[in-house]
Amino acid sequence: MFLRSFFVYNLTMNNENLMEKIVALCKRRGFVYPSSDIYGGLANAYDYGPLGAELLHNIRSLWWNEFIQRREDMIGIDTQIILHPRTWVASGHVVSFNDPLVEDVVTHKRYRADHLIEHWSKKQENRNTEPVIIEDLNMQQMATYLKKHHITSPEGNRVTEPKEFNLLFETSLGVISGEKSKVYLRGETAQGIFSHFRNVVDTYRIQLPFGIGQIGKSFRNEITTGQFIFRTFEMEQAEIEYFFDPTEIDWRVLLKNWQQDMWNFVTKTLGISEKNLKWRRHTDKERSHYSKETYDLDYKYPFGFKELWGVAYRTDYDLKQHSSFSGKDLSYLHPVTQKKFIPHVIEPALGINRTFFMLLVDAYREEKTNDKMRVFLKLNPKLAPFKGAVFPLVSNKENIVQKAKEIYRNLKKVLNVTWDDRGNIGKRYFSQDEIGTPFCITIDYDTLKDDTVTVRDRDTTKQERISTTELRKYIDSRIRSFSTL
Repeated sequence: MFLRSFFVYNLTMNNENLMEKIVALCKRRGFVYPSSDIYGGLANAYDYGPLGAELLHNIRSLWWNEFIQRREDMIGIDTQIILHPRTWVASGHVVSFNDPLVEDVVTHKRYRADHLIEHWSKKQENRNTEPVIIEDLNMQQMATYLKKHHITSPEGNRVTEPKEFNLLFETSLGVISGEKSKVYLRGETAQGIFSHFRNVVDTYRIQLPFGIGQIGKSFRNEITTGQFIFRTFEMEQAEIEYFFDPTEIDWRVLLKNWQQDMWNFVTKTLGISEKNLKWRRHTDKERSHYSKETYDLDYKYPFGFKELWGVAYRTDYDLKQHSSFSGKDLSYLHPVTQKKFIPHVIEPALGINRTFFMLLVDAYREEKTNDKMRVFLKLNPKLAPFKGAVFPLVSNKENIVQKAKEIYRNLKKVLNVTWDDRGNIGKRYFSQDEIGTPFCITIDYDTLKDDTVTVRDRDTTKQERISTTELRKYIDSRIRSFSTL
């Protein structure tokens, strides 16, 4: 389905103004572009521009550092996007990885039935209508609900009864027609971890409890609802499978520990406001087939609270399934007690793209001063695409430009800073504010006299004179002391 659309219909939007501002800023400043834009775009597909690529890199790096490199009980791997097709049969994805699909009988556009019901029910909140827990509805109950309340497509047309739609992307390997073998693009990164459990234990000699994490692309052939980069065909996940002996560790305690670690990462490391976060427990009907308990850490996006990060107790389901389907022994042998068993698993799974979107929404600020509106992104400086921007006060004075270039190149060796000599200083501030650059460094005539520069703070707009020899130390200390308040 090829469509050009950057502002798209959103079934659950309740803050359209903010949504449009975020999307417009992303395209205007080079965070996110519509994919294949010169060909009219590809529906529900987006690419990350220069600033978006930097922000994504910073998210990945902070997650990897905190959950893989700094922990003694964690290691990381990187597995293929295309795995043996029996992987997905064993995991249950071929049978159970489905969404409820309906079709507009006039336009033949497809929508998720649960999203149509959710959108309709939100519009009825102030009316005396029966409450509905959408996650608890099965396929037949959705069909009945749609028919009873005459729920239509966004275009106002009747829709078909919902049908199960498998989310795995099918493709094929081979070059000769008729001799190609069917394979799938992975629906989650977790299965590559499970299939390498034995290899990791044998080669790395790690003992329980321990976790294996990875960051990578996953693909889901789902009917998206136009929520910008929140739900797309191609996504990036940061997943951990934490293996343990359930006779030695209470899974409930372990699950709570992971919830706390997740909360700390989002609020402290990323700097997200706690008022925009909440935990939601999955109902028995909603919970995935492999899980005994699941919680979502939801963030308040412009279209409401939605899942950012999930944590599930997967029991020993996955290793047992892969052991059975592959014929390989995936049990764990305790090196001291010689006890042999299939480990259980706690899985925290984070959406990198959803984290990206959350950061922009949470950081977006508008400030009116002197009848002018200032827009800035109050990003944690650790995440900001650029830590600073270096300005020559004027661009036609060679001595000032030369000094500014010298300072810029010295900083560039240790910090990701950018050069900006376009227009006047005010316009440069405006531009850097919008992309979240925390510090603007101006080299002026006084710099040539006393080797000091003016450093402007993004959040307060206050300016200080700092010696060039103290500049790196000053920026580092300000980054460490950053507060979202």
